[in-house]
Amino acid sequence: MEAVTPFLEVTDAIKELGGEDLDQCMQCGTCTGVCPWNLVKYFSPRGMIRLAQFGLEGFESEDLWNCVTCNMCVINCPRGLKIIDIIRSMRMMMNETGSIPASLKVPLGSVASRGNPWSGEPEERTKWAEGLGVKEFGPDVDYLYFTCCTQAYDARNQKSGQALIKVLQAAQVDFGLLGEKEVCCGDAIRKMGGEELFGKLAETNLSTFEEKGVKRIIVASPHCYNTFVKEYPELGGNYEVRHYTQLLLELIKEKRLKPSLKVEKRVTYHDPCYLGRHNGIYEPPRDVLRAIPGIDLVEMERNRENSLCCGGGGGGLWNEVPAEQRFSVLRVKEAVETGAEIIAAACPYCISMFEDALKTIGMEEEMRVMDVSELLLESLEQ
Repeated sequence: MEAVTPFLEVTDAIKELGGEDLDQCMQCGTCTGVCPWNLVKYFSPRGMIRLAQFGLEGFESEDLWNCVTCNMCVINCPRGLKIIDIIRSMRMMMNETGSIPASLKVPLGSVASRGNPWSGEPEERTKWAEGLGVKEFGPDVDYLYFTCCTQAYDARNQKSGQALIKVLQAAQVDFGLLGEKEVCCGDAIRKMGGEELFGKLAETNLSTFEEKGVKRIIVASPHCYNTFVKEYPELGGNYEVRHYTQLLLELIKEKRLKPSLKVEKRVTYHDPCYLGRHNGIYEPPRDVLRAIPGIDLVEMERNRENSLCCGGGGGGLWNEVPAEQRFSVLRVKEAVETGAEIIAAACPYCISMFEDALKTIGMEEEMRVMDVSELLLESLEQ
C-alpha cells in the first residue's frame, strides 16, 4: 500500500485543483485525433491524461506546455470532459515546484510585479488612448471599456484599440477607462497554472469594479470576455459583458453606426478560439463585416467551430515555437489560399500571432491583418 500512496496523492491533487474529470477519461483518443498540434508534430492530450491517471510517472514537463487551450478537444470529447481543466491542474502542480518553461516565467513575473505580462508600467496602461478624448470611468458612465494587456502595451494592437474608440465615439456610446487601476484579467495566467496569481488579479479587478460602480463592460479580447463571463462570477463578479463585435452589430442594427464608404477588399475572417469554440460567438463579427459596403467576405476551409487556432492561448503567445510548427503560419497560408487581401480578426492575440506569421514567411506585402473595428472605421464618414 505504501508504494501506491505517491500515485494516489498526485492524482487526488490534480482532481482537487480542478481536474475533477480525470477519472472519467476512457482513453478513446479523440482528443489527440483533433488536436491541432498533430498538423505539425505529434502531441497526445490522451497521453497527458493517462500520465496524470498514473501519478505523472514518466512525465516530461515540456509536453504539458504544448496545450494552447483551443477547446477543440473539449467540444469533440464524447464524454464532454473538461480536458483543459485537467491540463491546467497539472500545470498548477508544476508551478508550485517552479518546473515551467523559462519563456513563461517572464510573463508570470511581470504580472506579479506590474499587473500585466508585457513588462509595461501600470501608469502607462491607457497611454495608448491619449488624445482621443476618452474619459475616466465612473458610476455615471454607461460602459467600462476594459483594455486587454496586449492592446494596452503592444504597438500594433494599440492601433486596433484606437480604431474601436473612434467607432464607439461615432455611435455616441458612453464609455470610460479605468487607467492604472486596471490590471490583467488573468486568463493566460490561470491557463498557465498560476492559480494564486490569478486570484490576486481577480480580487484587484473586482475590488476596483465595485469601487467604481461597474455594471456593463466592453472588451476587445475574447480572453477577457471568457474570464468575465465564466470565471469572475465564481468569485462574486457578475456583469453584463459584451465583446465589441456584439456591440458594434447592435449599433449598426440601431442605425447608430452607418458604414457607407466602400472598402473594396476581399476579406477572410478568422474565428478566435475564445470567441468561437469557447463561447459560441461566430456570426456577429461576420455580420459587421457584411455590413461594410464593398467587402467581399470569403471563408477559409476551416472556419467557425473547426477554425485553426492561432497558437496564442494558454501561454502560447510567449512560448518559443519553431517557425515550421506555428499554427499562425499555417493559418495565414490558409487565408492566402482564399485569395483574400486581408485576414480579419477580433482578438489581440490573433492579430499579434498573424502579424508575426506574415513576417516569418515574408508575406507582409501580399496580405494584411486587420481588426474588425479597423475595417469598420474605414467605412464611416469622418
